[in-house]
Amino acid sequence: PTSVPEKAADELERTVKEYGFKGAIINGRCGGRFLDDRFCRPILERAEELNVPIYLHPTLPPKSIIDTYYTGQFKNPDVIYGLAGPGWGWHIDTAVHVLRLILSGVFDDHPRLKIIVGHLGEGLPFMMDRLDDRLPKEFTKLNQPISYYLRENIYYTISGFNFLPQFLNLLLQVGVDRIMFSTDYPFSSMSEAVDFLERLPLSKTDKEKIAHENAEHLLHL
Repeated sequence: PTSVPEKAADELERTVKEYGFKGAIINGRCGGRFLDDRFCRPILERAEELNVPIYLHPTLPPKSIIDTYYTGQFKNPDVIYGLAGPGWGWHIDTAVHVLRLILSGVFDDHPRLKIIVGHLGEGLPFMMDRLDDRLPKEFTKLNQPISYYLRENIYYTISGFNFLPQFLNLLLQVGVDRIMFSTDYPFSSMSEAVDFLERLPLSKTDKEKIAHENAEHLLHL
C-alpha cells in the first residue's frame, strides 16, 4: 500500500522475513508523488534496512504531461499512447524519477539503497557524462557526481531492449557487474532475448554474470 508508506514498509518487511521476498516493485509515482518526496521515505528506509532492492517500473506520465507533450495531430490516434508509453514517454518519466531520487540526496542519506531499472537504463547511460558536466556536485550539493550514484546504487536490466549499441553504451558506462538479463516476456520475445544474450561480444564469464550471477548477488539467491 504505497499510498500509506509506513504500512507499505511494514508489509515489505513482513513479506521479506516471512515469505522470503527478494525486493519490491513500484510502478512509478506513489499517489502522484515521486519517491523522492519525504512522504515516501519510510519505504526507502526499510528497503535499505532489509537490504532488498526496489524495482522502479515505468508507468505513463501524468495526464497533464500527456496532454501537453504527447497529444498531437497524428495519423493514427493510437500513437498518443505509443509515444507517451512504451515508445518514449514512460522511459523518460522513469529516468526523471531516478534523477529526482539522486538529486534529492536519497542515496547520500541511504547509501546502501539499491534501485533496479529496466530497458538498459531508460536512457540514463547515454546522458551520464552530460549530467555530470551540467549538474556537477558543486552545484547539486551532493556528496558525489550523479554518475557515481548511477554506478553504485542502480542496477540495470535488459527488459526486451535487445539492441547492441545501447547495450554497449550501458556496459561502457556502468560495467558488467550492474547489468542483469531479463526478457520483458510476454511483451517481448523470450527466444529473441536469449539469442541476444548469446550473441553479445563478451567473455563466457561476463555472460554468466549478466545471465544470473549479478541477480544472485543482488537478490541473495
